[in-house]
Amino acid sequence: MRAWHILLVSTLVLAACSKSPEPGPEPIVVKRANTTVATPDYPDITSLSKLLESGDSSSATFVSDALSRAEQFSELNAFITLDSGGAVKKAAELDRMRASGEVLVPLHGIPLVIKDNIHVAGMQNTAGTPGLKGFVPTASNEVVNRLVAAGAIILGKTNLHELAFGITSDNAGFGAVKNPYDDSLIPGGSSGGTAVAISAGIVAAGLGTDTGGSVRIPPSLTGIVGFRPSMGRYPSEAVTPISKTRDTVGLLSRTVTDLIVLDDVIVPGATAVTAIAASEIRLGVPRAYFYQNIDAEAARVVEATLASLTAAGVQLIETDIPDIDELMANSAFPIAFYEVLRDLTAYLEEFDTGVSFGELTAAAASPDVKGVLGLVSGDGKTSEEVYAAAMSARQQLRKNFAQYFADQKLDAIIFPTTILPARPIEGSLESVELNGELVPTLPTYIHNTDPASSAALPGISLPVGLTASGLPVGMEIDGPEQSDRRLLAVARTLETIVGFSGRPPE
Repeated sequence: MRAWHILLVSTLVLAACSKSPEPGPEPIVVKRANTTVATPDYPDITSLSKLLESGDSSSATFVSDALSRAEQFSELNAFITLDSGGAVKKAAELDRMRASGEVLVPLHGIPLVIKDNIHVAGMQNTAGTPGLKGFVPTASNEVVNRLVAAGAIILGKTNLHELAFGITSDNAGFGAVKNPYDDSLIPGGSSGGTAVAISAGIVAAGLGTDTGGSVRIPPSLTGIVGFRPSMGRYPSEAVTPISKTRDTVGLLSRTVTDLIVLDDVIVPGATAVTAIAASEIRLGVPRAYFYQNIDAEAARVVEATLASLTAAGVQLIETDIPDIDELMANSAFPIAFYEVLRDLTAYLEEFDTGVSFGELTAAAASPDVKGVLGLVSGDGKTSEEVYAAAMSARQQLRKNFAQYFADQKLDAIIFPTTILPARPIEGSLESVELNGELVPTLPTYIHNTDPASSAALPGISLPVGLTASGLPVGMEIDGPEQSDRRLLAVARTLETIVGFSGRPPE
């Protein structure tokens, strides 16, 4: 892996810094004839649905409040496109439907956001890169279709690391996305805009995509929840790709319960998520790979979380996964580098974008992304032989994980989502500080999330605490392939035990 890291890191350059935090918003008050209801500053789907069902609020109010909050937090740069007119119109339509007794379930009138590499019909899909400005798909991704059919309102398309090829969301073409906990810091990526829109309380939930950690790293750094499903669980066509054998649409939200609501919509007929007692949960703790060189403050939060889980009755089994270092080194980057050239080229042609791979590379604004695209299509192009060997190593990794889960009778493994909290935007594309040393940004942040992507596992990042300086720390649970509903049930129990209640500073 070291050689691939050197190739990748050699392309990374310094990013721009950002501004100091703005004060938080005052509670928005919705007035009714006989009722005054404060709309939640940090909403979740469940609470919004109850307000609608009781008649204490409306879809129009939710959209108006979300747009106001998006404007208030505009310097966080969460959005590329805000569909204000379309969202307001849709909310009015849904309110009329509700008044006539026609209710779509379970998302009727709930505003959501969509990462700007997932197609939404009639909205431009830039994928965060200048070469795709003005590209407007005529059809939506099927996950989007199912959410809209269940009553969701698409508020807009969110900012991201250019072409989703990075983890800082410092986008030179559309501006850096900024962390609500400290806007001089990265929010993680590549689904940084969606995470920030939720963390800042603009919306309750949204869609991202995940290739090596992009719906788990941003939640970890912004204090929310992120879910990467098993490969193939969600329809992932009509998405700007990096690596089709690793890419998936994923979910970001404020609570695990909301993840379950959304998963119910996306996968009709899925098995029920039943309550699991803490004492019934068995989690592996593979320290040799996932717990090395952790930031000291993050480590304090992580170990306190493990102690809390043990005290609540969760069974923690300290045992390691065979050969994970070597198999990851021989599979992850070679696969992504080979497939991005193949899959992105095919995508540009299939959807009639009018742009070639070479033209997209030439127009790329972020130096790190431009460098990688030039590398994979030029002297650093991955050979068929290397790709075949990488796929073989990946298959062995999947077997090792499956055997590990079976032998230890585990529901999941648990580990820090990232080994360090958010770092400054300035300079982060090249390197970040970890325990007194400068380390390469991308490999460091994806170190713990990338195995699930390579092994096709479902993974959920949960917020578990704050550092002494008030920055979120996340822990991830990864389960066996296709164990998504059981993993969601486990996550809900763990969320209750941990009881995270952090919010960005006002």
